Amino acid sequence: MYLCGTSSSSGRYGHRQSSLALTPEEEPLDSYPRLISDLKFPNLLPPNPPIKILIAFCKNDPVFEALATACHRLNFEPTFVKSAETAIEAFQNVATGGHHIIVVDARYPRIIEADVLGRSIRNSKGSQHTTMVAVVKKNLFEKDDTAVISLLDVGFNRCIIESPHVSICSSELRQIQHSLVRPQNVISTQQALYTALYRSREAVIITDDSLRAQYANRASEKVLNMKLDEIVGRSLNDLVTADISNILSHTTRHKDYEGFISTRRKSQETLHIHVRAVPVSCIGRSPTHLVLILEQTSGTTLSALASDALQALPHGKEVARGSLHSIRRGSFDVRSIASDGLRRTSLAKLSQLPLEAPITKVLSLLAQVQENCSSDEAKLLDRVMEFLKREGLYSPQMKEIRTEDPVATDLIGALLTQGPTNILSSRRSSNDSIIRGGGRPSTGSIVFNKTRESSQLSELLNSALSWDFEIFKLEELTEKRPLVCLGLELFRRFDVYNTFCCDEVTFKLWLIEIEKKYHSDNTYHNSTHAADVMQATACYLQQLSNRETKVMDRMDEATALIAAATHDIDHPGRSSAFLCNSDDRLALLYNDICVLESHHAATTFRLTMADDKINIFKHLDRESYKLARSIIVDMILATEMTRHFEHLAKFVSVFGTDVDSKETTHDNDDNQILIRRMLIKCADVSNPTRSLKFCVEWARRIAEEYFTQTDEEKHRNLPIVMPMFDRTTCSISKSQIGFIEYIIHDMMDAWNSFIEMPEIVRYMEHNYSKWKLFEEQGINTLSDIKRKQLTLNSEATGSSSIEEL
Repeated sequence: MYLCGTSSSSGRYGHRQSSLALTPEEEPLDSYPRLISDLKFPNLLPPNPPIKILIAFCKNDPVFEALATACHRLNFEPTFVKSAETAIEAFQNVATGGHHIIVVDARYPRIIEADVLGRSIRNSKGSQHTTMVAVVKKNLFEKDDTAVISLLDVGFNRCIIESPHVSICSSELRQIQHSLVRPQNVISTQQALYTALYRSREAVIITDDSLRAQYANRASEKVLNMKLDEIVGRSLNDLVTADISNILSHTTRHKDYEGFISTRRKSQETLHIHVRAVPVSCIGRSPTHLVLILEQTSGTTLSALASDALQALPHGKEVARGSLHSIRRGSFDVRSIASDGLRRTSLAKLSQLPLEAPITKVLSLLAQVQENCSSDEAKLLDRVMEFLKREGLYSPQMKEIRTEDPVATDLIGALLTQGPTNILSSRRSSNDSIIRGGGRPSTGSIVFNKTRESSQLSELLNSALSWDFEIFKLEELTEKRPLVCLGLELFRRFDVYNTFCCDEVTFKLWLIEIEKKYHSDNTYHNSTHAADVMQATACYLQQLSNRETKVMDRMDEATALIAAATHDIDHPGRSSAFLCNSDDRLALLYNDICVLESHHAATTFRLTMADDKINIFKHLDRESYKLARSIIVDMILATEMTRHFEHLAKFVSVFGTDVDSKETTHDNDDNQILIRRMLIKCADVSNPTRSLKFCVEWARRIAEEYFTQTDEEKHRNLPIVMPMFDRTTCSISKSQIGFIEYIIHDMMDAWNSFIEMPEIVRYMEHNYSKWKLFEEQGINTLSDIKRKQLTLNSEATGSSSIEEL
């Protein structure tokens, strides 16, 4: 589509003497004739400001001096920096940044990591039209093209060989200016046209030559009742119910078409609208694109009119205080069935109220059914309606646990309740967090020597999306700081930097600060657990991306990974009940309700927003930030185990546990919330679904943390939340058996039915049988588990592979 005209150096565009004018004054607009196509689709004059160039060189060597001299010779405006960090700061500077060209010295990777800098620049806001050039050594081209390709892959537009000659540098920069910078200026100007299209009140859809929608503006959403990502990529035949051959007969002969067509809304209703179809030839003579301009006529569908009428009605927030009497037209009189079998029911006129919850609709429908059913059926419906009227419809009610299994009783009861004293609260995997008194050891900055460990780390991160990922090996290689390395890798793989328009350096600094807030002295709730949950989340996201139906978009993926990384930030290794029983300040602050998860979410955003250097949200617009924040907070709060059965029941009620889960739509906002909550919940307690050696190590760590809490409760004479978790008497095997039976089994079955990841169920069943065997063998205490781990670690690695189960 000829959205924007471009100047050409050939004689075809009016035999221009030069297409390289540095300013518009050097070449007036009327100095050359225009083509007919230019008259039909007028040029949008691109900007032509002085070229701003950023040069990142670590040394002032002859190559640098030649480039600097060439810049002055070409009247470029140079900025010189000597590190990647200062280069990013200079480019992102609002007043002096936004350079047209960035030249990076890629000859000394130990001083300036060109690939990291390239990704950081490309993920910065406003970098899409910046030309990036890497200066490399001559032998780099003589060996192979692997290094050059890697630089191009991270965002560099060109690689040039080092040269100390000013003339060569001037020639290179001149070619870059004409072949890369000038076209980018033209493309950047087209953003104004796209903005005009997007804000146009007329619906505009642009298709390619195969009639597949390539662009749709905001007005198209209203006409078709579809989201933009549901329109773009679809064939015109899927959007139009009428025969489009008449349109094609005109447009293929370069003629505009004007008439009426029928379009299919998302609700499957048909709408007749006026359309103008304009063929466009971007390359060659044949039409390559079709521009459809849709104008909704006055003859709309009945449902559309009804929808408009409903929208005109006052909403709940619009009703003034004290005006309820104006909309109440009758008394509320619902009587139960009389003892003689006769019943008299007066239906509540709920439909007259301006507010109506889904459960109110259900009760109203059941009341209508009661009018036409037998007395016995009416009594049963009365009982059903009584249940439905209770608060906490999906809240868990404990089923009877075997009295002969006190360890399971302690564990499950502590997981599913919250509050002080006799109201227990704890969490199996990540429910508790607060800053304990005393200092916290600083983790410092993440610096890894480029030695054998670095090679091992790189090789390990290649398997970051494997369900058998060696998380404890990563913990060892990173000296108990795995979150930064794994987080950067996963953010890169899911394109989080680009989604948030934020550079990699900012994300790295953010991860460093986040990891500092995790207590390394916790045996379980530390940054290794956060990294493990983040890795499980990434595996689930990868599995969901393989589905035919799109489940989660890029923002969903990015926020899910961030929530996983921060879901237990500042964890003290103590449960919520412990905090409530000890009258901790956070328990008082949050009124003993959702204490730990509220603190996790608040700490995440308080820490992030306090320092612009680590603010990963700083380039998001207000609406995108609000969306990201709401998702992250909701996912962190979903890890509270006291609402476990509530979340599970809602998920199963919507998606089921069988093939019916594939037939449920996922684009519904409420369904998206259920999916995100279930995802992080399963990632949070994924330990029993990992290979046996990982499962046993995590069980040992959480048991040690629970034992430590019990020790402190005894020492401080506090109520003991889990009395059976005494390090001298507790059976760790029994605790894991009960945990899998009552918490993990049903949840993982439901989750596997949704994402089709059978290895999690196989591992779970295998581990369950092993814990049963350990219990029979008397392997119960911490010392027993440690001795068993020596045996597990000495076995062949293939024995823990999922293929062997």
